Amino acid sequence: MKLLPLYLCLLPLTAAAQSVAEYPALVPDRQAVNPEQWVDSVLIGDHGLPGPEDEEESAAERRYSRLTEEDYREVAEELGVEVAAIKAVVDIEAGAAHQGFWAPGKPIINFDLSMYRRAAKKYGVNLAKAQKSSPVIFARPNIRRYGSQQAAQQARLDAARAINDAAAVEGTFWGMFQIGGFNWKKLGFSSPAEMAEAMSRSEREQLEIFARFICEFNMLKDLRNKNWLGFALKYNGPRARSRGYHTRMAKAYARHSR
Repeated sequence: MKLLPLYLCLLPLTAAAQSVAEYPALVPDRQAVNPEQWVDSVLIGDHGLPGPEDEEESAAERRYSRLTEEDYREVAEELGVEVAAIKAVVDIEAGAAHQGFWAPGKPIINFDLSMYRRAAKKYGVNLAKAQKSSPVIFARPNIRRYGSQQAAQQARLDAARAINDAAAVEGTFWGMFQIGGFNWKKLGFSSPAEMAEAMSRSEREQLEIFARFICEFNMLKDLRNKNWLGFALKYNGPRARSRGYHTRMAKAYARHSR
């Protein structure tokens, strides 16, 4: 699936698109996931003079590596927001390290059991049988066994995907912006699996999905105006105020604006 140009997200949704909403537009309240350290695996090409093919390859390498300031600038300009405002959201959702992956090809995730149960019911998964065959899905992340919080969450997701892929993807929050998989249709993907695949490709793609997300769910104006409470209530759910998401974003924005 190729993401549409970002400027298209500023246009009104079609009636058909507006009618598709299998879950509430707002993501439920949850804590940000702190990623583990990881090393980029982009390959270095030869050092000859760049030709057209080299330039194309270089652009691809940049796209699938860590986010750069240029990535932030490009997306921020298309949305009409400040780079610091986007970074403030990343601070809350992915932590100060601003990483979208905990290992190469493995985006940071939050497998949410309550959301998974809801999705599993929708797809006809027998939860009693699932719990008997794959207890890891329903247990707390076992950091001692798997080595890290993210590896333990990945084990839960992998086990759930083996039973029903769509339910598992919809029950998970993905990437550095922690976007719920249940939003896949609204974001223009043909299936939950396609959204998971896109989230697993690059931080740049995660950023573009975030841009589409805030447009589709009417958060763009709040982010432009730095209306942190209004943004947080839509992005993080009704408990955003009591958990101080808006004040944390405001402080992060002030820090990145310096």
